[in-house]
Amino acid sequence: MADEVNLLVIVVDVNPIWWGQQAQRDTEFTLSKCIDAVMVLGNSHMAMSRTNKLCIIASHCQDSHFLYPCKSWRGGDGRDEDTSSSGDGKYELLSVANNLMADEIRTKVKGNSTDTMLAGSLAKALCCILLHVMKTLESNAEIKSKILVIKAADDCALQYMNFMNVIFAAQKQNILIDACVLDADSGLLQQVQFGSLTIFYIINSQ
Repeated sequence: MADEVNLLVIVVDVNPIWWGQQAQRDTEFTLSKCIDAVMVLGNSHMAMSRTNKLCIIASHCQDSHFLYPCKSWRGGDGRDEDTSSSGDGKYELLSVANNLMADEIRTKVKGNSTDTMLAGSLAKALCCILLHVMKTLESNAEIKSKILVIKAADDCALQYMNFMNVIFAAQKQNILIDACVLDADSGLLQQVQFGSLTIFYIINSQ
């Protein structure tokens, strides 16, 4: 029986303006703590099975890029064949991934707009899934994929058509999308509460 591959793609909104304003309102709710939570989720996903795959995409006002795996990650697809435990009890793979993501956030998060390129980031996530699907076809393995969107910044009406196209493409490929909205509301996501999209709200009490 072929191995089952579970691919989780996490899209994290790292818009510096929104997170900077949020830090002024609530010092306990910061970008660094959000990234820490994403790392915990990603580590848990990879630790559950050696065949599990993980990709993390940072989305902000200028562009989007992979936090993990990234160009400086030598493992390529996010999984080494020989993964050993480090001295502090972590898998060495997970420890290296955490350090790389922290470095990417510190060096590449810039911009001055209050919205984020969510549609482009989701399109990149779908391309990532398609690439993994093509790889698994060669090995006759079955792949299950899901996208988790952690949204913080304001909606951008100019992205509406691109966003809807991405949602329809995900539905056509039976790719599940979960959305965790950190701000009070998202009219853009509310319009597509059907099919593959599930939305969770974390309301800002401020």
